[in-house]
Amino acid sequence: MKEIIALKDNGRVKIITGLRRCGKSVLLFEIYRDYLVNEGVASEQIIGVALDELSNAKYRNPMELDKFFREKITDSSKRYYLFIDEIQMVSEIQNPYVDDPEAKIGFVDVVLGLMKIKNADVYITGSNSKMLSSDILTQFRDRGDEIKVYPLSFAEFYDAYEGDKREAWQEYYTYGGMPVVLSMDTHEKKSKYLRDLFERTYLKDVLERNKVMNDEVVLATLLDVIASGVGALTNPSKLSNTFKTENKITVAPETIDKYLGYFMDAYLIQKAVRYDVKGRKYIKTPSKYYYSDPGLRNARLGFRQIEETHLMENVLYNDLIRRGCDVDVGVVEIATMEDGKKIRKQLEVDFVVNRGNDRYYIQSALTIADPEKKKQEIASLLRIPDSFKKIVVVRDYLKPYKDDNGIQYVGIEHFLRDESILTS
Repeated sequence: MKEIIALKDNGRVKIITGLRRCGKSVLLFEIYRDYLVNEGVASEQIIGVALDELSNAKYRNPMELDKFFREKITDSSKRYYLFIDEIQMVSEIQNPYVDDPEAKIGFVDVVLGLMKIKNADVYITGSNSKMLSSDILTQFRDRGDEIKVYPLSFAEFYDAYEGDKREAWQEYYTYGGMPVVLSMDTHEKKSKYLRDLFERTYLKDVLERNKVMNDEVVLATLLDVIASGVGALTNPSKLSNTFKTENKITVAPETIDKYLGYFMDAYLIQKAVRYDVKGRKYIKTPSKYYYSDPGLRNARLGFRQIEETHLMENVLYNDLIRRGCDVDVGVVEIATMEDGKKIRKQLEVDFVVNRGNDRYYIQSALTIADPEKKKQEIASLLRIPDSFKKIVVVRDYLKPYKDDNGIQYVGIEHFLRDESILTS
């Protein structure tokens, strides 16, 4: 809300992006609309259309969508606020006024046209990152501002959770932060909602949008494989081999890579690439994949693999991304002597986090109660030759403290609820 309010009436289109059903429409059509009304904007000056509603199907034609808004902007002395929900559903059509079959009209043309109306402020939502691809942004001519919306963070979930607060963390890493889930009171209701959301909305969207209806089994299986190994290093070649050995399906690595891109475009999963901390360079493969919401990941597996250590890592990644950080998977290469031979090993840093000029190294550990486990978790951090902040986030409830090496230890709930920990 703060971001949207700050961008109000700035002459640019406000592009609100995020996973379907994560709250974009409520944010724009209810919360922000109420804000405008309270600021004195008359309700007839707020014009909106939700393109995912069947009753508005004709406005998926760009010509009809443009006509809809222009007919409602009737008074040049008043300021109008135009809301378009799920704009990626607008079809691209051939320009009916020219003979060139390559001349197309799509949602970009509609938005650019509406932006030229001096008394109009334009807002759009979308659930497909392709609407922000470089070619489309070029067409917007740098006149768009993106506001990213995510499922509820743990801090937001915790504040709204009406049960025993001691159970909030387990509830969150099990069912996630999709807003509707918070209002449901049984496992059966939550499970059904999340599964239906996956099958009837997300998977269907990906299949239809990318015209791969015949590959539904492959895409569904790929979602399961990624969910089962969330946070594990992998690449399209490894995944292709998994299909062959475990599922008896032959899928080329290039096809796997393309399908992973479809899921990332739909904001279902996110990819973290590896970064060589000492060498200061990126390692192209393998990478890690995380689900945008832990509840969706668990629903994909029928709630059979509730592994807190992996889910905790997934939640941490999501929260760091939500805070506006750039997050990579870190690698620290070391040399050791074994049987008189020099051996090179790679130690993993769960997250290398960059925000502006600041950098943080973060390890996610279920517990460090055992001395050997603690030694293992901080081994990579001790070998990083710089003075940026190093943090170990643990499941245990503990008061934040630093050890003699300057490494800070903090409990997961404290870390997620207090964003100042990174900078303090």
